[in-house]
Amino acid sequence: MDKNKIIVIDIEATCWDGKIPSGQVSEIIEFGICILDTKTGEISKNKGILVQPERSEVSSFCTQLTTITQEQLDKNGVSFKEACDIIRKEYHPKEYVWASYGFYDLKMIKNQCKIRNVEYPLSNEHINVKEYFSEVKGLPKKVGMKGALQVLNINLEGTHHRGVDDAKNIAKILNWTLKNDRLANI
Repeated sequence: MDKNKIIVIDIEATCWDGKIPSGQVSEIIEFGICILDTKTGEISKNKGILVQPERSEVSSFCTQLTTITQEQLDKNGVSFKEACDIIRKEYHPKEYVWASYGFYDLKMIKNQCKIRNVEYPLSNEHINVKEYFSEVKGLPKKVGMKGALQVLNINLEGTHHRGVDDAKNIAKILNWTLKNDRLANI
């Protein structure tokens, strides 16, 4: 396993303002992904993979939050299985530790793989950047990704709640955290 590179993933999922409509479930609609080189801090292979939901539709609330529309997914989205295949083929994720901001992404990916009977595409080595950052920074309580960027005085790049952009922003937070973790540098 290559310890000098970490895959950073941020997913977006269907969501609603209030109760989930009858017959629908929250599903992944975007995989944002990039690779952080832990030696240089370089962020590469930043990509957004749009995923067509099978058991839900993108609500207007979800579009307001993410900018992703049902029409975009109908036109440019791939199936969840195809998205996992793309990640496997282009990123070789079993060879790397992967990271996300919190446990939501990990739970959603594992759950959707189980429900869809799709092989889990990632390694079992996962870093929860939200917890790790809070610990290294010595924060009394955990902050969201946007809050972490503000604490670090790093501008949010791109559109918040777009996986392709948030993955890159999370990689910046992870890079700072790794560089400032005294125990990691021993």
